[in-house]
Amino acid sequence: MHPLLEALRGRLVVSCQAYPGEPMRHPDTMAQVAQAVEIGGAAAVRAQGLDDIRCVKQVVDVPVVGIWKDGAEGVFITPTLRHAVAVAEAGADIVGIDATLRPRPDGLTFAETVRRLRERTEALVMADCDSVESALAAAEAGADIIGTTLSGYTGARPSTVGPDLELVRELVAELPGHAVVAEGRVHTPAQAAAALEAGAFAVVVGTAITHPTSITRWFVEALG
Repeated sequence: MHPLLEALRGRLVVSCQAYPGEPMRHPDTMAQVAQAVEIGGAAAVRAQGLDDIRCVKQVVDVPVVGIWKDGAEGVFITPTLRHAVAVAEAGADIVGIDATLRPRPDGLTFAETVRRLRERTEALVMADCDSVESALAAAEAGADIIGTTLSGYTGARPSTVGPDLELVRELVAELPGHAVVAEGRVHTPAQAAAALEAGAFAVVVGTAITHPTSITRWFVEALG
């Protein structure tokens, strides 16, 4: 297994993202957040957008998982080969790509995207999957990391309360030797630990650590 992946085994990856129009939506702010989570023990950081990736890469020593969200429907997480190459060129050590079986805007399959990306860069690939089927296809295509990122968001599987641990277990059983990473709706330390217990190689947490608006709403709703 690649040394970069070995450094993530059993550890936490933190997604540092803010959405358009939010007060924290600035590359420098996200870079500061990335520095903070690295100090807290994050083994890697996930960043969105080319400017964010560049800024984060300059200030952290841990690997950067880069994505480029373009659009809001269908395949929009690093949706084309052009996006994937740009993410790698911005400095991402790992390129996160939507690996669902849905049609991609440039007409390429996920496998074709991975193959052509590897002709141009040495960056690793994280497949953001939504089902057993898409995960198996991503593994066949040579993805270095199989993530449960999109489970519950595409209609392929129902949305779970907390991470889709059943999917984690299925993928660990179906893909021995692969880095199956739990991502999506991991909102508490207990849920993160449960994901590792289910066999996850590593765990990605975003909102619960780096999105204060959502965290505040959780508390407000609990009090209300």
